[in-house]
Formats: sequence, structure tokens, C-alpha cells
Amino acid sequence: MSLDNSPIADYAAKASLAGTCAIVIGAGHGIGRQTAHALAQVGASVICVDLDRERAETVAHEVGGTAVVADACERDGVAEILAAAARSEHRLGTIVDIIGMATFGNLDEHTDEMWARSERVNLRHAVLTVELGGAALAEAGGGTLVFVASISSTYGTQHHGAYGAHKAALLSLVKTAAVELGPKGIRVNAVAPGVIWTERMGTAIGEANRDVFAENTPTGRLGEPSDVAGVISFLATDLSSHVNGQAVLVDGGVGVRFPYPVDLLV
Repeated sequence: MSLDNSPIADYAAKASLAGTCAIVIGAGHGIGRQTAHALAQVGASVICVDLDRERAETVAHEVGGTAVVADACERDGVAEILAAAARSEHRLGTIVDIIGMATFGNLDEHTDEMWARSERVNLRHAVLTVELGGAALAEAGGGTLVFVASISSTYGTQHHGAYGAHKAALLSLVKTAAVELGPKGIRVNAVAPGVIWTERMGTAIGEANRDVFAENTPTGRLGEPSDVAGVISFLATDLSSHVNGQAVLVDGGVGVRFPYPVDLLV
């Protein structure tokens, strides 16, 4: 006989998004595509948003969802995305915002245009998603907002000045939104990936350097888009019902490695 008389939760039900609509902004490839599949596999009806029509329609076809071509960095674009969700027969329950792109260069090489472009593609859409998406979720009875930040938001990352600054601002936004939207039944969280092997990353660092990055990771490999999508799915479901205002590192343990040569300290 168990000494613990607390009721046993229905964990399978907690892991399900059946009967709900999930929006994935930036669903066309990489982490976004994997996230669309992850949410569809746990029962959500997925709205796949991308600037590229072919990519949006392809992923929507793969998951049996709906494609929306819109610019989430514009207020009208976010309104268009939410209008598509309002037409769904399912209740809006999840919005995942995956948009982001690094701007490379030392701080003294960053131009005003580079700072402005980075703010738009790494932060502006998140502000609009919190404002307009938060209101839509509140009207629907609550739900979850999940954003994709970066480990660059927590480190002084050379060549990533604007990117890191705006991703750090995104994490601050997530925390504030979690406090303000929590009473409305909305949880707000983020994932902060390390180096994830996507098509874009392969182009940036080259296949020849893949092992170099993997060797620096305690798990001995680089992350895959599915690794990030799995955490996003967890944050979107009631398995994480008491997780709010957090940023989950998905980096294989790079961020917890002791930064000094340990052998010299023994």
C-alpha cells in the first residue's frame, strides 16, 4: 500500500494537444518544421506560418495543417496569422515563435542598419506575438507562448553583438510576459539552443567543422532540430503546467562546462 495518497495524474492526457490549434511561426524548415510535426503528433491542428509560400505549404501538407504566408515582424502580419487561427474549428492553445537570424561582426563593425535589422528579425515579432497573440490566447481561455532564444543571449559571444543583445532582450520579454499573462491562464517560456545542425548552420560553419563543434559538447554531438522541437512540445503541453517564465538551454551541456583548465587546478 502506498503511503502517498495523492491522486495520480493522467500523464498521457497532459502530453496531448488534441482539440487545440497551434501556430508555428517560422515553420518552413529546420526547428520550425520539426516543431510543426511534434505538435501535430501530440494532437494539435497546426497553422504553419512562413514568408516562403512553398515551404509553408509543404510543411502544412506534411502535418495535415494550414499554411499561412505572412510577415510576423509586421502588426498586420500577426493579425493575419491570428485571423487564420480564429477560422479553425479548434480552440487556439499554443503559439510558437521561432523566427531569428544572427548578424555577424564585432561591435565596432555593426552599423545602424545592422542593429535595426537584428532588432526586427530577433525581437520585433516577439513583441507583437506577446501583445496580439497573448490577447488571442486570453480570449480563447488561456494557453502557451513559446519562443526560441539562443545561448548567445546568456554569454558574451564574439561576433554576435546585436544578435546576443536582442535575444537577451527576448528572454527579458519572456519573463515579464510570464508575470503579466500568468493570471490570464497563459504560460510564457523559451528554449535557448546551442549549435543546432540545420541547413543554415551547415552553410555557415561548413560540414568539415561539424566534428570540431561536436567535440566541444559533453554529449559528443551537435543538436538536431528535433532536440529543440521536443522541448518546445513539452513547454506547449500540460506536462509543463507549472513551468512559466523560463528559458531551457538545449545545448548538450556546453553551458555548464567549467570554463578553466581543470587539470591545472588539481
